[in-house]
Amino acid sequence: MSFTVIEQAAPRANRSELAVPGTRTELFEKAAKSDVDVIFLDLEDAVAPDDKAQARKNVVAALRDIDWGTKTLSVRINGLDTHYMYRDVVDVIEQGGERLDLIMIPKVGTAADIYAVDMLVTQVETAAGRKKKIGFEMIIETALGMANVKEIAFASKRNESLHFGVADYSASTRARTTVIGGVNPDYVVLADADAAGARGVHWLDPWQYPLSQMIVAARAAGLRPVDGPFGDFKDAEGYKAAARRFATLGGEGKWAIHPSQVALANEIFAPSRAEVERAQRILAAMAQAAKEGRGAVTLDGRMIDIASIRQADNLVQKARQFGMA
Repeated sequence: MSFTVIEQAAPRANRSELAVPGTRTELFEKAAKSDVDVIFLDLEDAVAPDDKAQARKNVVAALRDIDWGTKTLSVRINGLDTHYMYRDVVDVIEQGGERLDLIMIPKVGTAADIYAVDMLVTQVETAAGRKKKIGFEMIIETALGMANVKEIAFASKRNESLHFGVADYSASTRARTTVIGGVNPDYVVLADADAAGARGVHWLDPWQYPLSQMIVAARAAGLRPVDGPFGDFKDAEGYKAAARRFATLGGEGKWAIHPSQVALANEIFAPSRAEVERAQRILAAMAQAAKEGRGAVTLDGRMIDIASIRQADNLVQKARQFGMA
């Protein structure tokens, strides 16, 4: 291992993250009673310009008046390039009480963006006498943001998670798609022709590269990588396929833009019982090997070694987080 020790962000459950528009007050109580891990009340994309001020008032009232239980609670502010952003930060912190856990920063392009929000949040927290320090969620949803994702990840001690905003990222990179997440029928490879002249078609994931880049940056900085929205909330199988791909790469969780997606994310981003049991067997086998002075053993016909301990321990720790071990 490197001599540089990665400081981990606050260990919050982040399998599912539900987006709730700041204008939809009738959804606040329902979100609070759901099984989602994180809720973000949205002041940005889901709110029309004429409704920004009222949405902000709604969110401030909700922070103070609604029982959110043990949910992690976030507010997505407007972008730094708008005149709404500073008032979002000031009003939410000064008037919203201590319940807020996180601020979600959209369309982050550079580390300086995080520095700017950190400065403002720190000033308002201090002036308000706030006791609980607010963490940051950052959405990587532009070409500029992806180009600077490593620097963004390390930009502040408040940073907790990186999120991939596929729709705005697609627009920023001029990708030939108008859907929010999912695959594209043009993004395929053809196999060589077989004896009969037929050629197999193999679909690829157009988002694997940016997602991989974001995951590496997040994990290197000790942050949680979280995938963004899947637009077709009626397509449960498509959502699950996207979530599984992200989980396989090392992702922590995924947004839910509809309550029906919450259970899907919770299931996919929690380890299965079979995975937990195997991980526990690996740890037990390696513990026995250590007593016998061996660095590697076989389990179920496969070699396991010191690296296997780290893999298994990560999985068991996650299972404990969800009361599975």
